[in-house]
Amino acid sequence: MQKRTLSNSLDISAIGLGCMGMSEFYGPRNDEDSRKVLHRAVDLGVTFFDTADMYGSGHNEELLGKFLDKNAPDIVLATKFGIRRNPGQYARSLDNSPAYARASCEASLKRLGREHIDLFYVHRLDQSQPVEEVMGELSLLVGEGKIGHIGLCEVSTDTLRRAHAIHPVTALQTEYSLWSRDVEETILPTCTELGIGFVPYSPLGRGFLTGTFDKSTQFAEGDFRAGLPRFAPDNIEQNTGMVQVLQKLAQEKNCTPAQLALAWVLSKGDNVVPIPGTRRIKYLEENVAASDLVLTSAEIQQLEGDLSNVEIKGQRYTEEGMKGVNA
Repeated sequence: MQKRTLSNSLDISAIGLGCMGMSEFYGPRNDEDSRKVLHRAVDLGVTFFDTADMYGSGHNEELLGKFLDKNAPDIVLATKFGIRRNPGQYARSLDNSPAYARASCEASLKRLGREHIDLFYVHRLDQSQPVEEVMGELSLLVGEGKIGHIGLCEVSTDTLRRAHAIHPVTALQTEYSLWSRDVEETILPTCTELGIGFVPYSPLGRGFLTGTFDKSTQFAEGDFRAGLPRFAPDNIEQNTGMVQVLQKLAQEKNCTPAQLALAWVLSKGDNVVPIPGTRRIKYLEENVAASDLVLTSAEIQQLEGDLSNVEIKGQRYTEEGMKGVNA
């Protein structure tokens, strides 16, 4: 596995592992299967695991904590706070207050079984609370050794600059893939300018870019993609035009559409580290192999040119979910 460096000398594998689906959102969970994937990820050289306190209402952090304690204590671990949920409910609210940031950090440390969190993100920005206040508290947590680096998720360029002026931001995590490219306008250039790492989540379009979905797809109970606009049957039928373009070039490159999509994301900068999630060893191995796939400038130009003729239908979240992005 190749290595990359986020800002502030945080060295990690070029591809990380998003662990959210091991707890919820993509159908029933299976801890035993998840542990097998975690073991294989370590064997393959993945050194960057991503979780959050709200994934499974703490379950995801506990799952990782129990695994890492015995199997891979040196993994670089990122977790997040800022979204409040009641156990068993999807309804949520945002809280970035300094007091909640500190309390969330302590709770995550306990669930993870660690004394230090490598990268601690503000999961979603509560726009009623100044970002400067939470950054000040997170800076104190860095000084106390409870966290090593600070990250932000789904924030605007203005917010990123304001936060970075209070304390260096190590990473910005935002959705980015061939079907979600809005960050290219200002976010990616700003990260490059300020020396901030960029961590794309859902780099495979929540699995859509693998080519495994069509309008007849039946989602498992608890799979939240069933309610996302881009996965509505009529929109899926339109959006498969993107997959057809990927499949054509993937065949020429002797790789899978997923590997092609990940290689494209990786080509966007040495500070870019995608975190595709999976619960299957087969797909994990496929994703990791994408770090060795090199796209030429001509291939990137061809891919982007062909995709420019494909119109993507539907927002990436519901109207309510879209309120939390570019905050």
